[in-house]
Amino acid sequence: MRNHEVTEPMWLLDDKGELKEPGWARSQVWDYRRSMIKAPALRIKEWDYYLVLADGFAGAFTISDDGYIGLQSVSLLVFGEHPWEHTETVLNLFPMGSLHLPEKSSKGVTRYEDKRLRMEFEAGRNERHISCCFKDFYEGKPFSCDITLMQPPMDSMVIATPWDKKHAFYYNQKINCMRASGWMMFDDVKYVFKPETDFGTLDWGRGVWTYDNTWFWGSGNADLNGHAFGFNIGYGFGNTQAATENILFYDGVAHKLDDVIFHIPDDDYTKPWTFSSSDGRFEMDFVPVLDRAAKIDFKLLISDQHQVFGRMSGKAVLDDGRELQIKDVMCFAEKVHNRY
Repeated sequence: MRNHEVTEPMWLLDDKGELKEPGWARSQVWDYRRSMIKAPALRIKEWDYYLVLADGFAGAFTISDDGYIGLQSVSLLVFGEHPWEHTETVLNLFPMGSLHLPEKSSKGVTRYEDKRLRMEFEAGRNERHISCCFKDFYEGKPFSCDITLMQPPMDSMVIATPWDKKHAFYYNQKINCMRASGWMMFDDVKYVFKPETDFGTLDWGRGVWTYDNTWFWGSGNADLNGHAFGFNIGYGFGNTQAATENILFYDGVAHKLDDVIFHIPDDDYTKPWTFSSSDGRFEMDFVPVLDRAAKIDFKLLISDQHQVFGRMSGKAVLDDGRELQIKDVMCFAEKVHNRY
């Protein structure tokens, strides 16, 4: 059954290390335990990624343990007259569980610290806290932040899908529509988030991937006359026969979509894109503002990323048929090819 919703709590994996019940859910009904994975530790991937986005600027924060490599990164993006971004990454060899990332997204602390970078994500009651101090972030200047994301009771997008390979799976939660307050500081400029207009998104993932993957992902949030609206769209992770991760959020309630296709210009990521949907409920135009492009090629380890920030306009249709008009909402959409 396509878009099979799982509602009963259960273990994520069975005693053979395979997914018990693929599908999607509104919360983490699957219980993840790293110790139940049957694949080698080098193949296990665990990450917490936060994007906090205002109309004119954004910050992105990642703590990850990808088996034989860890990538801890911070991005500062500015969307003004002269769009600009910088991403700084600390690489760690063979972390293989040593970061002790939490096994649930709703509690615990995700932390990384060395002589240059201290970053911490804390999940508390109805809110999340991001703090960071990055020495020599760019041109010898430090970056720091202290951000709070409000998370009242609301639906999220949780998906559990297999790959067509033994012991490989993708377990992921996207939490949209978390109103943001706090600040980021770089080069004597303070970037202040306002909860009336600005939002944070969490991408929380645990799994065992296959070696070579290309995925598409897009996400955005907006305040529509006092109503919190968000969307998550994407494909490319495993076998999605049981469920896609395409979804709308409105006033804390999830509205599930079927397939969404990214139409990206072949010759230039900064030209306008479009998005179409099999059910006609997500039809959008996207005007890029900034391409956060990054490429790593170590032969066996390759990452080619285009995370494009821009403005989305079009229509989104809720489960009850209500049509929402979206205009110039700052968001992002990306295409990423990884071999690792």
